Amino acid sequence: MLKDMQEMLEYAFDVLNAHYFGGELPRVVISIMSSPRTHGHFTLGRVWRADEEHFNEINVSAEHLNRPTENICSTLMHEMVHFYCLLNGIADVSQGGRYHNKFFKAEAEKRGLIISYAKNIGYSVTSPSPEFIEVIRKNRIEKPLDINRDGEKPADYGGVGGTNGTDGTGTNGGTAIKKPKCSTRKYICPKCGNSFRATKDINVMCMDCKEQFVKA
Repeated sequence: MLKDMQEMLEYAFDVLNAHYFGGELPRVVISIMSSPRTHGHFTLGRVWRADEEHFNEINVSAEHLNRPTENICSTLMHEMVHFYCLLNGIADVSQGGRYHNKFFKAEAEKRGLIISYAKNIGYSVTSPSPEFIEVIRKNRIEKPLDINRDGEKPADYGGVGGTNGTDGTGTNGGTAIKKPKCSTRKYICPKCGNSFRATKDINVMCMDCKEQFVKA
């Protein structure tokens, strides 16, 4: 299933590279991996090897694939801008890559993104402009399927029998398995800083600024 999403992202990279960078960006490995705290990231080092060539990596978060296509593509473009800045010696971030400065904002906004400021991460909050959305739609970049990594399904502790002695029926020496303690997760809006806690992994939008809460 991920193969189709991977192909969509690679096609989107080629379209955006041609339209906004004149095809200047070299090939890059686009991965889809777990990254619940951020929509994506760019790896500075050329950490992938194919035969004798080495490549940088752009990761798109598996936990945030449920967003609209244009928002996923704006995350891809965000990371492509980091790639461009690396290649051209532009110091676009600080604090270990977390804080995005005005150089990043300027380069990103040249390429169809709307960039907003948020405390601690700087000019990092990204959304697609109408012009960017038009490029996506004109080139028929569409999600091939509705897929998202929501985390593991909770285990069933309702006494259903098993073969490994963990079903709470005394098969592990007479001691029933205790239900794990409940833990909470803190979610923060990256734009306005609103926060709340939840007892499980969830996807929630901030109604004040229309941004998705991220887990702290």
